[in-house]
Amino acid sequence: MAKKQTKDMTTGSPMKLILSFLIPMLFGLLFQQLYNMVDTIIVGKYLGVNALAAVGSTGSINFMIIGFCVGVCSGFAIPVAQKFGEKNEVALRRFVANGGWLALIFAVVMTAVVCVLCRNILIWMNTPADIIDGAYSYIFIIFLGIPATYLYNILSGIIRSLGDSTTPLYFLLVSSIMNIFLDFFTILVLHMGVAGAAWATVISQGVSGVLCLLYMRKKFAILKMQGDEWKPDKNAMMTLCGMGIPMGLQYSITAIGSVILQTAVNSLGSVAVASVTAGGKISMFFCCPFDAMGATMATYGGQNIGARKLDRIDKGIKSCIIIGAVYSVIALAGLYLFSDVVALLFVDAGEVEILANTKQFLVANSLFYFPLALVNIVRFMIQGLGYSKFAIIAGVCEMAARSFVGFCLVPVFGYAAVCFANPIAWVAADLFLLPAYRHVMGRLRRLLGRNNQNEDAVTAS
Repeated sequence: MAKKQTKDMTTGSPMKLILSFLIPMLFGLLFQQLYNMVDTIIVGKYLGVNALAAVGSTGSINFMIIGFCVGVCSGFAIPVAQKFGEKNEVALRRFVANGGWLALIFAVVMTAVVCVLCRNILIWMNTPADIIDGAYSYIFIIFLGIPATYLYNILSGIIRSLGDSTTPLYFLLVSSIMNIFLDFFTILVLHMGVAGAAWATVISQGVSGVLCLLYMRKKFAILKMQGDEWKPDKNAMMTLCGMGIPMGLQYSITAIGSVILQTAVNSLGSVAVASVTAGGKISMFFCCPFDAMGATMATYGGQNIGARKLDRIDKGIKSCIIIGAVYSVIALAGLYLFSDVVALLFVDAGEVEILANTKQFLVANSLFYFPLALVNIVRFMIQGLGYSKFAIIAGVCEMAARSFVGFCLVPVFGYAAVCFANPIAWVAADLFLLPAYRHVMGRLRRLLGRNNQNEDAVTAS
């Protein structure tokens, strides 16, 4: 089973396994955020506040579309993890092949649709007139790169499902260095403006996807297709869509609330947009550990439910919650003390109002990082167990909370309300997810208990 490349998470200490999987995954996410931050830093420093606001104004729509791609690919990887836990290699390969076919179809359709609607969406979002052209130039190119997004995320998701969270880190390291070089080259040498930053991101992600493909073909003997395993299979596609589409919708539904909130922020002017852009980029960097925890729980849960080890699932989620609590305290302390210094990466010291607004945003968000940790840990564990439809409901909770802030609180309290929009959304999601996890585990215990009784009866007869 290519043991040097794969990792079985169904045996051994849950805490050690989670940390050994999470840490490489974390570094990969940090590198991913690094080249996103570099885009923003270079844009803010060399192209000015309006350009920074233009890129930032696309953040929510970017999250809605690209988040759907990432969610779908994460969902496609869950049956692979489950079959790996079951040691069913034939079914595993069928899911890998059909996940690839579906990713190709989704990429082509989505690229065509969103590129056509791109400018209209920015108009519907009430994007300020002084930044809408720059926003369109940036996000149109990002959407042209949707196939590259699918390529990297479907392949890296499969690699992680087999227990290897280290290799995608190396490829992201290469692509992040390339992205930094391309940022400087396209913006400072070719003078392409915000479009150059977008092309740098798309090209870099495409390279990391190709590297994943070459690595998989060479190293994973378990993935070498035999007979007709590579052919499209209706049942496999239905299973994959049942996992992937709800996870993608969870991201997109959550992002609808972000779009509504961004529209409210746009109404406050370019300074507010630039402040949220800088604060959001910094916060995303500090939130990478929570994303890594979520991805770890999806793989851990998928493998262990495949092996029917429910006790290990409970132990695993408790271990990850402890890790999340410790990191939340560390992140709060760091942002409280140094957020104004970090904000100088994006704007000059003379932008006093933006710097103050950015610190306010970061401190308000970091006060609620533990609820965010729970959102990621519990939601992705539930998805890994095969109940991805619950993710949609959690997404609806977040959407409703951000929409409430955008429609009702921002007009009254202004920028201060924007700072607490994410925390309110995280708490709303937790109020659903924590009881949902207890429900799912109770249902699985009853289901597996009945299956074990039936197997015992067959053996006795």
